[in-house]
Amino acid sequence: MPLARRLSLTDAVAIGLGSMIGAGVFAVWSPALGVAGSGILIALGIAALVAFCNATSSAQLAAVHPVAGGTYAYARAEIGPWSGFIAGWCFVIGKIASCAAMAMTFAAYAAPEGWRTTVAVLAVAALATVNCFGVTRTALLTRILVVVSLLGLAAVMASAVAAAPAAAPAPLPSATAYGVLQGAGLLFFAFAGYARIATMGEEVIDPSRTIPRAIVLALGGAVVVYVLVALAVVLTLGADAVGSAHPLADVAAVAGWGWTEPVVRVAGATASLGALLALITGIGRTTLAMARESDLPRFLAVIDPRWQVPQRAEIVVAMVVIGIVLVADLRDAIGFSSFGVLLYYLIANAAAFRQRADVRRYPRALQVIGAIGCLVLVSTLPVVASLIGTGVVLAGVGYRMLRLRLTAR
Repeated sequence: MPLARRLSLTDAVAIGLGSMIGAGVFAVWSPALGVAGSGILIALGIAALVAFCNATSSAQLAAVHPVAGGTYAYARAEIGPWSGFIAGWCFVIGKIASCAAMAMTFAAYAAPEGWRTTVAVLAVAALATVNCFGVTRTALLTRILVVVSLLGLAAVMASAVAAAPAAAPAPLPSATAYGVLQGAGLLFFAFAGYARIATMGEEVIDPSRTIPRAIVLALGGAVVVYVLVALAVVLTLGADAVGSAHPLADVAAVAGWGWTEPVVRVAGATASLGALLALITGIGRTTLAMARESDLPRFLAVIDPRWQVPQRAEIVVAMVVIGIVLVADLRDAIGFSSFGVLLYYLIANAAAFRQRADVRRYPRALQVIGAIGCLVLVSTLPVVASLIGTGVVLAGVGYRMLRLRLTAR
């Protein structure tokens, strides 16, 4: 049974913005500043450039292959089944880690210290339930959350403008080339939300036209927001943002605008919920696509006949995310997520590079830059996250090899 095409251009842009704005703007500054130091804006520029190259590759592929699954489906068609499997597996594991990071960020802004794990678990369960009752409900809720998030960010900007002239931010450590690249790798986590648009290609109206436009619009909007927020954090907090669980709330506190701090906390919580909602949706669709090809257990390929969503996939994803929330911390989740997603886009660039000239929308140079950028950034990520990521990727490869051998017998 195919998925229903119900999402408009506005819906798709909202889902992409909800993923990108919530995915990093309230969470990523502490770990990124800790490694990039005074080179944080350079790191942000590198992350945005790599994200743009990857976004154009995704847009070019989605226009030709408007089906659920994103690069899993694209790489299968353009390169081969093994490339598709590795891309899909990297997406699933990386984005499951992103879900955990977003649940933790929501709890950091919304709950007191002793209740954060419990609140994060409840958030995952609640949003998975929303997803199980139809994608149009998901898009509507995402729009609401994006609007609330942007209002909160406007309050951050206003308080930063008021505080900056008198602020005495703690000096940032000097930048090193390695630190800037590692910071870019962590910041890339924040820009990866446009993948959610591509993975929903089977539910978008007029996908060959809508998906490329939605990806570029969502990414462009997110870049503007991130630059403004980076300036606000650097000019008001500086190095004091390192180690903070809620740096944007700290910006409001430094400004002395007492009324803005709870507004920012609400915005941080809603932005994280928007990202978590869109993430669970995208992972569910990639899981569905992989299960259809038996690259994941076939029982995950069932689409609910009433609500027309992959409910089993959504539920399994939510259960795994809850498990990660119970055992991991935010920095580990971000590093592991970036590892999986960068490998995913490495394959996306390779698939787009192989496309024929008659379907090409962007020059091959962008795909080369994107692929090199993914390789460089993934090589600078925290060692523990990279080692765990490598192990999980190899475990997935082993699973598929075993399944193929059993099928052959």
